[in-house]
Amino acid sequence: MDEVKVVVAHSERATLRVGDVFLKVDADQARIDAEVEAMSLAPVPTPEVLWRKPPVLAIAALPGTTLGRLGGPSTGSPTAWAAAGAAIRKLHQAPLPPLPGRAGRSIVALAAELDDECKLLVTNGVLPADLVTRNRHVAEAALRPWTPAFTHGDLQIAHLFVDGDEVTGIIDWSEAGQGDALYDLATFTLGHEEHLDDVIAGYGTDIDLDVIHAWWSLRSLLAVRWLIEHGFDPFAPGCEVDVLRSRM
Repeated sequence: MDEVKVVVAHSERATLRVGDVFLKVDADQARIDAEVEAMSLAPVPTPEVLWRKPPVLAIAALPGTTLGRLGGPSTGSPTAWAAAGAAIRKLHQAPLPPLPGRAGRSIVALAAELDDECKLLVTNGVLPADLVTRNRHVAEAALRPWTPAFTHGDLQIAHLFVDGDEVTGIIDWSEAGQGDALYDLATFTLGHEEHLDDVIAGYGTDIDLDVIHAWWSLRSLLAVRWLIEHGFDPFAPGCEVDVLRSRM
């Protein structure tokens, strides 16, 4: 009998692996619906949906491996990282999905959320004030008008699979929708700045690096307290707090 492996679990959702099947358990049915719709629309390889029985979505495992994870070593050749960039560009050029996604929050709402979070990080003694102030300044460059694109919304490197130098699929589409394309690129390269040039080469267009750096700071500032509260460690080497320190 195949062993049950907990891939990720917190109070909002959990993902289990049983053999070659992933079981995603999510109390928010709208999030599962959005994920299935996004996978059906995306012009890049996605997992096969095997069955759905709320609150569970069963999908097939993808071939290959990821290019790494946040806080861990990165793998793959420059060509593989460039192939990832090309796949991301293909997604961003696709016809827009019907609704905004995680990368499509309004500038006003995002700025307000960021300011509130920065105050809490300092007031609660989670991070030093100078670190928060510097990264809040860096993050400002992300708060600008952008042209909507088909975005994944949570494109961590652990969500993109390759076999050799070929992209075999992208998982976890629950945050997908219309959004800022540079948010996806920044999320994918978060903590792996050494591969940014390879990803941009594959993406094939000029990229505003100040905005990428801004999204690194913004995403990390918003994530630190949530990660701590849900049993993760943003202070681990190479993770969010190190990303913030790298901007000093």
